[in-house]
Amino acid sequence: MGEKVKIGLLGRGTVGSAFEELLGERADAIAASTGKTPEISGVLNTSSGDFDQILADSDVIVELIGGIEPARESVLAALSQGKAVITANKQLVAQHGEELFAAAREHGAQLRFEAAVAGAIPIVRVISESVGEIEIDRVYGIVNGTTNFILTEMARTGASYEDALADAKELGYAESDPTDDVTGADAAAKMAILARLAFGFSVDLADVACEGIEEIRPDDLAYAKELGLSLKLLGVAERSADGVSVSVFPCFLYPGHPLAPVEGAFNAVTLFAPQINEITLSGPGAGGPETASAVLGDLVSVLSGGSPLPPEASPANMATDRSSAFYLHLEVADQPGVLASVAEVLGRHGISVRSVVQRGLGEDARLVMVMHEVPEKDFAAAVDELGKLDFMRSAPRSIRVIEEEARP
Repeated sequence: MGEKVKIGLLGRGTVGSAFEELLGERADAIAASTGKTPEISGVLNTSSGDFDQILADSDVIVELIGGIEPARESVLAALSQGKAVITANKQLVAQHGEELFAAAREHGAQLRFEAAVAGAIPIVRVISESVGEIEIDRVYGIVNGTTNFILTEMARTGASYEDALADAKELGYAESDPTDDVTGADAAAKMAILARLAFGFSVDLADVACEGIEEIRPDDLAYAKELGLSLKLLGVAERSADGVSVSVFPCFLYPGHPLAPVEGAFNAVTLFAPQINEITLSGPGAGGPETASAVLGDLVSVLSGGSPLPPEASPANMATDRSSAFYLHLEVADQPGVLASVAEVLGRHGISVRSVVQRGLGEDARLVMVMHEVPEKDFAAAVDELGKLDFMRSAPRSIRVIEEEARP
């Protein structure tokens, strides 16, 4: 059966238990392909296990504790002894990745973190190894299965955000405290990691602009469907002459966009580069077995030898002047001249309208528009001015739109 490799497992929660079970099922197959037989030699959880003993008895450490401490201290201790580490901890890699990479280089240790980004999708391996030295321009990602499920259900059934969230909890797609998911914090950490890998610059998590889905309303999704749009919580990392920008926000996509068909708890990531046009990978993004499969894939890579660490990075110059197309929802008084007044304000700010839907009468009159791409600061100024007009019945609502569609 080949050389035995001892695995120290830190954390036996949902993912840790699924990994332990999967490893037992696949150990013989891994031995056949790598010549090495992995076995769990020790487990650390909240009620049992001693880290120092587990570290001493292990060849590889699998960190599935979550959070920053003691995970960071444990990972650094393992790397300092030259032992390979596999982690699914997105916040740890996003916030302390450079420290971990430096320790791995110094001590000749392997560090793998495929499961930290997009569940079962091998996007870390694709960026680090498959596309090699190709210069990636942009990374678009649906990297949170919880929010994608919620938005899919709102669009499909007309449910409110609160009801769709309750369904996600009942089905196990959302934690009892889903704050990191619905505010975009989870996606922001993942996009910081992807930007680091794609562009070679370290990205401070504090520099990732982040908006969540808590304010999305069913009528926005209903009107958007009439305009041929679907809503996603999208992570966007872009490189330009002005620097790097990384952000997470609710965003409408046209049907031709490669991420538009991704529904439910699935994740997907699209890479854009001149040499490859675009590459899209999709798959399950949430759940213990799905994440465990990514951890197992990292273990096979470790046992097969070789682990290309990201090259040393310098801090990113973060670009601040961004442009976007927008969806705009206006609740207005039903009176003559409203549309002309709105068009006049938009025109003065250089904003071009792509499509308009007018609905309702009297107290239910609404204007729903999609704008062509415009500098975000100009659009914000126009929305602020529109909000002060006397025929507005409530504050304007806006959501970004990606105009880009798949290229042939």
